[in-house]
Amino acid sequence: MGKGGGCVPSKKRQPPTNTGAGAPSSSSGAGAVPREAPEVESSEAAAAAETTGRKLRLYIVFYSMYGHVEALARQAAAGVGAVEGVEAVLRRVPETLSPEVLEKMQSPAKDPAIPVITAPADLEEADGVLFGFPTRYGAMAAQMKAFFDSTGSLWEKQSLAGKPAGFFVSTGTQGGGQETTAWTAITQIVHHGMLFVPIGYTFGSGMFKMDEIRGGSPYGAGVFAGDGSRQPSETELALAEHQGKYMAAIVKKLT
Repeated sequence: MGKGGGCVPSKKRQPPTNTGAGAPSSSSGAGAVPREAPEVESSEAAAAAETTGRKLRLYIVFYSMYGHVEALARQAAAGVGAVEGVEAVLRRVPETLSPEVLEKMQSPAKDPAIPVITAPADLEEADGVLFGFPTRYGAMAAQMKAFFDSTGSLWEKQSLAGKPAGFFVSTGTQGGGQETTAWTAITQIVHHGMLFVPIGYTFGSGMFKMDEIRGGSPYGAGVFAGDGSRQPSETELALAEHQGKYMAAIVKKLT
C-alpha cells in the first residue's frame, strides 16, 4: 500500500503541501457546483454565539507523517472559513515515534504553526470535529488510535455525545483503505455518542470522475499518496474543501 496511507510508509519525502490560500475552490475539480448542506435558520445557540461574538468551532484534528493529510486538513479549513459564523481550529495529534525513527523515515519537520492537541479535553470546546489520518493496513494510523485511546475520561462522561464528526484519509493505493479506514474509525466516535457525518455524493459530478486518479469516497475526502512523491490533485483538494464547508454547515444546523 504505501506511504502516508498504505501499509508501509516509503522513504520518499512529500513535496510541500498546499495551503488554503491560492488553492482551488471546491468546484474547480468537480465539473459541477457541489451540493451544500441544507440551508437552515440560525439556532438559539448560534444566535447566542453571535451575541457574544464567539464563532462556532469546527476542530480539524489530524495526524500526518509526510504531509498528505495535512494538505487536506488545510484545505478543509479553507472550506470551513467560507461559512459565516464558523471557524476552523487546526490541531495535530501527538507523535508517538521517536525523533531518531522519524529521521530514518525521512519524515519532514512538523509546522509549529499548528499546535499539538495535548489534552483530549480540548475537544469539549469543539462544536464539531473532522478527524484526518493516514491508513495502516486499512485502518487508522497508530498515532491517531493512541489519541482516541487517551479520551477515556471524555467517554466516561460522554462529553462528546451529540457532536457531529467526520473523517478524511490518505492511502498509498486505490485499494488501500479509502473506505475501510472510515468504517473501522466509526467505532471510535460511536462509543463517544458522536454523530457521524458522511459527505455522500454532495460533491456532485466530481464524485463520478473517471478520467483521473482521485481519492475520497462518500465517507469523506481522501488522497492517494503513492510512494509519497504524488501531491494531492486539484480534485482531491477541492473535495477536502467541500467537506470542510459541508461539515461547517451541518455544525451550524445542529448546534
